Amino acid sequence: MVFKRLLGSLGVGGPTVDTVLDPGAALPGGALSGQVHLRGGSADFGIDHITLELVARVEAEHEHGESEGAVVFERFTVGGGFRLGEGEHRSVPFRIGLPWQTPVTELHGQPLGIVLGVRTELAVAGAKDKGDLDPLAVRPLPAQEAILEALGQLGFGFKSADLELGHISGTGQQLPFYQEIELTPAPQYAHRLNELEVTFLAGPGGLEIVLEADKRGGLFTAGHDALTRFTVSHDAAQDWSTLVEGWIEQLLEHRASHGAHVPYGHGAPYVGDDHGGHYSHHSHHDDHHGAPHRSGPGMGTAIAAGAAGLAVGVVGGMVAAEVVDEIGDFFEGDEEDED
Repeated sequence: MVFKRLLGSLGVGGPTVDTVLDPGAALPGGALSGQVHLRGGSADFGIDHITLELVARVEAEHEHGESEGAVVFERFTVGGGFRLGEGEHRSVPFRIGLPWQTPVTELHGQPLGIVLGVRTELAVAGAKDKGDLDPLAVRPLPAQEAILEALGQLGFGFKSADLELGHISGTGQQLPFYQEIELTPAPQYAHRLNELEVTFLAGPGGLEIVLEADKRGGLFTAGHDALTRFTVSHDAAQDWSTLVEGWIEQLLEHRASHGAHVPYGHGAPYVGDDHGGHYSHHSHHDDHHGAPHRSGPGMGTAIAAGAAGLAVGVVGGMVAAEVVDEIGDFFEGDEEDED
């Protein structure tokens, strides 16, 4: 995207900038490259610095309900310290490393409704100007993709995905938010849970997987949530379907969350080892004065997929068109806020 808003303190004729990302989706922990194209204004200007910000749309739960906003989760200075002549064209190449826990925005090329962007900040003569957002596409790591496909093969269906402000206690979470991928239950588990939520926390040494089950209540018992945490290496050669099926069974066996009252994402204690420990907590979905939990992009827009499977549903194009529209609206709204 090109932004040509003038630096207000410089008056008419300031420099303009256009950041262009190299084509293709990036990987968490991988490189993001591109070019920052500058065009000089009606006079010479000193370029103090060119900074790229990684921005995410994040949801936050609070006592009055739920809200969403943009969160900057990384900044990189990619150039500066030079003079841009009148009318001069200059390109500044960059190659930066994405955080390992950068959220996944797509699966097999189909968007999940997660909004990420790269925003360019140009500092000229002591004044700073933030441009509009360039959409950032991130595909899953091989282990993440294998786990999602295994869930699809087991019969889980894709429901929605969002980013939640907060921290999962006892994990290696590095960012101020975490990604939840919400799935409808496979037919064989439909009588035991309402929904399955998957969170990936990647690092250079491997992948943490946090599974949360919104479990159904019985005739004399209330419904509750249960969580488990597992780890795999990035290069693990696994029978993924068997492994993931074992995780689900272990998750559903945990009953310790009855009576616990610590919300997930806000200090839930971790109990157990890296291959089968669990968190005990009261559902974070109804901890905020009865406010309903709205999951998924924007004002509750969900990406729908059939019960035939996660990967099939997403790759099959069963993605709500309004999600794609909403991504553009968010970028435009952010630019208006800056104005």
